[in-house]
Amino acid sequence: MPITAENVAGIFTYHAPDEGQRVAYDALRAGALHLARMILEVTPPCADREAALRHLREAVATANSAIALKGAV
Repeated sequence: MPITAENVAGIFTYHAPDEGQRVAYDALRAGALHLARMILEVTPPCADREAALRHLREAVATANSAIALKGAV
């Protein structure tokens, strides 16, 4: 869904997590941590490794938004 005048305030507002969301955030972080450690273990230090880790952080942040906004965007 696009960001519109009708939904913009809800998107840029703090959303306190409920218990189910806390579980989802924890699972997501655990999976990302595992993948980050694997990337560090199996790839040489280089710009591509840094990009992979940066994209992983971005993926987690975007997934967190999906959880917080309950798919509203």
